[in-house]
Amino acid sequence: MEEKEMQNQETELDLNQLMKVRREKLAKLQAEGKDPFKITTFNPTHTSGQIKENYEQLEEKEVTIAGRMMAKRIMGKASFCHIQDEEGKIQSYVSINDLGEESYKQFKEDDIGDIIGITGFVFKTKTGEISIHAKEVTLLSKSLRPLPEKFHGLKDTDLRYRQRYVDLIVNPEVKEVFKKRTQIIKEIRSILDEKGYMEVETPILNTISGGASARPFVTHHNTLDMDMYLRIATELHLKRLIVGGFDKVYEIGRNFRNEGMDIKHNPEYTCIELYEAYTDLNGMMDITEELIAKCAKKVAGTTKLVYQGEEIDLTPPFKRITMIDSIKEVTGIDFNKITTDEEAQKIAKQLNIELDPIKMTRGDIIAEVFDAKVEETLRQPTFLYEYPIENSPLAKKDPEKPNMTQRFELFIAGREYANAFSELNDPIDQYERFKKQVEAREAGDEEASMMDEDFVTALEYGMPPTGGMGMGIDRLVMLLTDAASIRDVLLFPTMKPLNNA
Repeated sequence: MEEKEMQNQETELDLNQLMKVRREKLAKLQAEGKDPFKITTFNPTHTSGQIKENYEQLEEKEVTIAGRMMAKRIMGKASFCHIQDEEGKIQSYVSINDLGEESYKQFKEDDIGDIIGITGFVFKTKTGEISIHAKEVTLLSKSLRPLPEKFHGLKDTDLRYRQRYVDLIVNPEVKEVFKKRTQIIKEIRSILDEKGYMEVETPILNTISGGASARPFVTHHNTLDMDMYLRIATELHLKRLIVGGFDKVYEIGRNFRNEGMDIKHNPEYTCIELYEAYTDLNGMMDITEELIAKCAKKVAGTTKLVYQGEEIDLTPPFKRITMIDSIKEVTGIDFNKITTDEEAQKIAKQLNIELDPIKMTRGDIIAEVFDAKVEETLRQPTFLYEYPIENSPLAKKDPEKPNMTQRFELFIAGREYANAFSELNDPIDQYERFKKQVEAREAGDEEASMMDEDFVTALEYGMPPTGGMGMGIDRLVMLLTDAASIRDVLLFPTMKPLNNA
């Protein structure tokens, strides 16, 4: 047997033995009528952060805290331990003189990882460390499994994502990412609420998959005996509300896309979509800039930050450029001078871009060239606008360029962050575009939209000129917390079960 395999086997043996010892300790407590799992309440008066921040007011005052014991140093009749709560760690001095012989003996039996409560007075040690002089220690919950640093640490990213609960215990800095995530979402809500937007909720289960180009998840409704789709976007329902007379609406919620997984994609993700009547693409650019800049200031204190070693300036206004002009800047090719599908196909071949056989039009190829040659070069915040009509079935045509649409996507650090339109409100045009999407779907494009006749009906009642924008919250959190992977900003990312790994 190789040395590494032997070490792993020994580690497992040690772990099992330690778990056995902990269970024996629990059984002894239960036999003595001291079962910690029968405790239902405990009343901490302060957190570790509050004690440290308000030491001068709390010195010599009695406090009660609760948390997980992360370290313990036994020195005969006196000991030190560190308690970790939601706000950090704080030291406690525990002695036999204060607790009494029986309670001190029990404290010495407590394990690293146990949840305990401590009541005592606040003081500073000789080294100046703010601490709690314990008068009473209560075991609130027994940890039956040792924390991972006892064996190999919790550095393996796959294990960290699978066991986020342990990750949060032994890598407490991870909590800061999720606190910032909450701050970002609260800031977005605050900005939009102040502007008069109304937050709404729309269905997750749909009879038609629409609102974006993506492959959906399919489930089955037993009572109705019909297949349904988990939503890939909230767009079509939100625009129905604009038709109904709500002029400013937004939704922050989960979308589901049955697609690949990588550092930028998770099958379920959080998105904000907002719609405002009587505005257009430019209005959506303005509000997108404002949301991102204000969120950056909220969690980072500045609009100039570093993402994965690269300096990014989120100060508005962001650069604005058409898709065709961006291609010309990078490749020298001007698609304004290329008018036929055949010419565009020749350009793609020259650029060694492999085309999808069902996406061979000039518009399709413009989008493919952009994806292959330009997207990665857009490092500073850049709005790309004027998208081909072929891949923008819900966006309004450009009045001066009917084969292009009033759509933008925002790119930062070579990655898409937001997508927006001057919304298509012509029901006849919308119906024809849905028909083309159905044809593409029948030809094998699993990401093409389905026909949504009820949405067309809604448009027939009249929808005002409207601007709409969707932005991935997870990617924004990644940017503002310098996270390399989307899994770093999702508490429980989608993972393959270990027995299938």
